[in-house]
Amino acid sequence: MFHLLLASASPRRRSLLELVGFSVEVAPVDVDESLVEGERGDDAAERIARCKAEASIAAGPGADHEVVAGIAADTVVWMDDEVLGKPTDAADAVRMLGRLSGVEHRVTTGWAIWSPTGAFEPRYGRTTTRVAFRTLSDDDIAHYVATGEPLDKAGAYGIQGRASLFVDHIVGDWSNVVGLPVGDIVQTLRDAGALGRLPFGGAK
Repeated sequence: MFHLLLASASPRRRSLLELVGFSVEVAPVDVDESLVEGERGDDAAERIARCKAEASIAAGPGADHEVVAGIAADTVVWMDDEVLGKPTDAADAVRMLGRLSGVEHRVTTGWAIWSPTGAFEPRYGRTTTRVAFRTLSDDDIAHYVATGEPLDKAGAYGIQGRASLFVDHIVGDWSNVVGLPVGDIVQTLRDAGALGRLPFGGAK
């Protein structure tokens, strides 16, 4: 059984890891996720993920059982020089979705992987997926915002939910847009020697 410590309260990240067979212990950390002026979205995602990892390492293992590795991540929706964070309210969600309508944007997840026992050196990276939306009508946007789904999500949408209807195409990893590129995570764990095999058939 492969146990992971996840330094995030995101139910979507936990679900993605459990779907491929990991047992996940959630231990979120509180870090400043403010953007640095002029910072690109992909740079911000990796920097914040590193900060989360450092905070989790400083806090100690925090696990009741031995874990294979700790994972921290931060997902950023961005286009050009604009980072689209979580909307402040419904009006902000409408604005963001209007910005995404009919164009392509990027979703980058910065991630950090470490061994609580020091078995391998920390690994850091970023994964970017390009997402193109169909042209959305004002009614499309208004009805979606009224569901409340976009209000707690970066970029004001969740690709795994109703907003899947808005997507024209993606280039890259779908799970990355949900919040964690599980393929890259598993490959990095294997490269680090943390996994001898794929975690299929892990904890239920």
